[in-house]
Amino acid sequence: MTRTLYSLCGADAARPFSPHCWKIVMALRHKGLSYEERPLPFTAIPKIEGGISKTVPVLRDGQELISDSFQIALYLEQTYPDQPSLFGGEGGKALARFVEGYALTLLHPVITRIALSDIHSMLAPDDQAYFRTSREARLGKTLEEVRASRDEAIAILPERLMPMRHMVGFQPFIGGEAPLFADYILFGALQWLRLTSGSLHLPSDDPVARWFERCLDLYQGAARAIA
Repeated sequence: MTRTLYSLCGADAARPFSPHCWKIVMALRHKGLSYEERPLPFTAIPKIEGGISKTVPVLRDGQELISDSFQIALYLEQTYPDQPSLFGGEGGKALARFVEGYALTLLHPVITRIALSDIHSMLAPDDQAYFRTSREARLGKTLEEVRASRDEAIAILPERLMPMRHMVGFQPFIGGEAPLFADYILFGALQWLRLTSGSLHLPSDDPVARWFERCLDLYQGAARAIA
C-alpha cells in the first residue's frame, strides 16, 4: 500500500515546516508506517487530490484520503490498532484535544509573531504575495508591524510554556515514559518555530527544551535531520 503525506514547504522542499504536518510525520513514525512525504508551497495546496482541502496535512492511504491532523491521527489509530497506540485509550484522546487547544490558542499566536517574517523570507515570490495578503488580512497588521513585536513575543514565549514545563518536570513525555500524540502536537509547534526562526528561543537547560531534544532523538533522529 502506498501512503503519501502532503505537507508544506517554502522555496526549499527539503525543509517542510508546518506544525500540523509535523504532528503526522511523528504519528506515522510512531505507528511504524512507511510513507512518502510530498512537500508543497502554499499556492499548490488547493490543487492536492482534486482540491480535497485548502490546508495540509492531507494523507492518502491507499484509496483513503484524510485531511486535518487530528482526523488523520484518529484514522491511523482506528486503521492500525495493532501498531503502537497514539492515544493509549479514550483518556489520551481527550488529553490530546486539550493539548491541541492549548497549542492553538496560547502557543501558535506567539510563534506566529516570532516567525512570520522568517516564513515570508523562506517562500518563493508567488507564495510571498499570497502569504502577505492572507496573513495581513487575518492579523489586521502588516508583516512589518508584526515583525516589530517579535522581541516582545520571544519574551512572552517562556511564560506560555509554563503548563508544559510543569508536566515534564514529573515525566519524560506528556504521555509518560513514552510519547503520545499529545506530545507530537506540541512538538509540531516548536519544530515549526525551530525550522522557521532557527531557534526555540529558550535556554538549553529549560525543561521544555530538554523535552524537545528527546523528541528530536525519536525515530533515529528523523526530525533533527531537517535543518
